[in-house]
Amino acid sequence: MNKQRRPARGLLAAAFWLAVWQAGAMAVDLPVLLASPLDTVLRLGALARTAEFWRSILFTLGHILAGYALASSAGILLAALARRFAPVYDLLSPLMSVLRSVPVASFVIAALIWVPSKRLSVLIATVIVLPVVYAGTLDGIRQIDPLLSEMARVFRMSRLNRLRCLALPAVLPSLGAALSTAMGLAWKSGVAAEVIGIPSGSIGEKLYRAKVYLATPDLFAWTLTIILISAACTKLMRLGLGALTSRLSQGGRPEVGKDEHGSDTE
Repeated sequence: MNKQRRPARGLLAAAFWLAVWQAGAMAVDLPVLLASPLDTVLRLGALARTAEFWRSILFTLGHILAGYALASSAGILLAALARRFAPVYDLLSPLMSVLRSVPVASFVIAALIWVPSKRLSVLIATVIVLPVVYAGTLDGIRQIDPLLSEMARVFRMSRLNRLRCLALPAVLPSLGAALSTAMGLAWKSGVAAEVIGIPSGSIGEKLYRAKVYLATPDLFAWTLTIILISAACTKLMRLGLGALTSRLSQGGRPEVGKDEHGSDTE
């Protein structure tokens, strides 16, 4: 019953906050200060009929996902190395602490000295996502039961089966949570970098121009677009992880080794 009621509660919560938004817009009665939900949707519909709107989305989407993919791959690899080799962990710990602590604006301003504005969102998304995925992967690896790992070695389970049956089931929950969090952070930091760097043809440029010209409906419409795209990317990523988890759970029987007499070690 709770699962059946959850979507209804979600819709009621969304309707409540839309009503609050509408009430606020009516109380202010100045679209330049606070655009109403209807004005935002109408402006989004008008923007969606232009080719420039979709070019801006593709530009920002491609750059942010490139940084996200690069940081996720590097974070998983570095976490595996840090867990395996203590000196690597000691070497990376200060770096990850710095990356988590330094404000995005500081990274953006410093990065503008070294990279062109068109590549800025890739770099910033990478820098912000890397420590999140690294920490999530490292925490997941620590959840692997050492006794099960030792048993797998005793029974000479293949490395592939050890990965499939022991490592991934332990790592995926923590990694999945980190990847979901990192996706939202990638979009927040990437678009913020574009607003500061103002690369031509990006969503960040459109937000900046909306602010300069006091086009509040445009600002809200682009913000809504970012929210929808970020949510869609997160949903697709979760579906991919869910499919991977399901495939692992339906995998074949792990291979067993042979004992000294040549019989199966079951």
